[in-house]
Amino acid sequence: MADVTQALSFGAAAAEYDRFRPRYPEEALRWALDGLAAPARVVDLGAGTGILTRGVLALGNQVVPVEPDPGMRAQLAAATPGTTALAGSAEAVPLPDGSADAVLVGQAYHWFDREPAHAEIARVLRPGGTFAPIWNTRDEGVDWVAELSRVAHLGDNAGDVTEKYADFGPAFTPVELGEFTHTATLTPDEVVAMLHTRSYWLTATPAERERVDRELRDLFATHPDLAGRATVELPYRTLVLRSRRR
Repeated sequence: MADVTQALSFGAAAAEYDRFRPRYPEEALRWALDGLAAPARVVDLGAGTGILTRGVLALGNQVVPVEPDPGMRAQLAAATPGTTALAGSAEAVPLPDGSADAVLVGQAYHWFDREPAHAEIARVLRPGGTFAPIWNTRDEGVDWVAELSRVAHLGDNAGDVTEKYADFGPAFTPVELGEFTHTATLTPDEVVAMLHTRSYWLTATPAERERVDRELRDLFATHPDLAGRATVELPYRTLVLRSRRR
């Protein structure tokens, strides 16, 4: 099971998380929900501050966010008028059997205790319903992005996702992979602020936080692709793992 302290560390930085974390490309969300007519009944599991919820709502669907962290739920309510997240987790979803057409997970599946989570997700989904975890992963084929990941101890790269999470258990069909690219335009200070919403930084010691910030400043000041730039284009690969409830 994932580290609980890290998994529940984000509430302290909920407003910054919502402001600086990347959005999900519309085409990735449409691919995740392919075959479901809007308005589909979608559960956003581990909904955080509602970044994925708002993207799915914009496509005309009904969304029920479920989130264990009260700080994140409060930010979701503030940023998503008319939507209130339910208190719950992937291992204990507060919804009836067969009540969802789809369960989506944005940037959170790696925190789940997978076996009980799979059983709960299968319970909540109708037969034939869609389960699709989604990640925004940095494109570490770009030199400075790879260095950024090293400095800030970022671990959610594309290889990790596709190698670790290729099977959702016997209740689900074989996993299909969709991949989409996009960029986020940020100032160097905004990149640092975004990295301050990562679990590693949030749970690090003061000395380690200082070390990370110092090396980030050095990276932006000295790397030939970054030095002197007012803004940078941070490239992402969005990965969608899609399966159906048997």
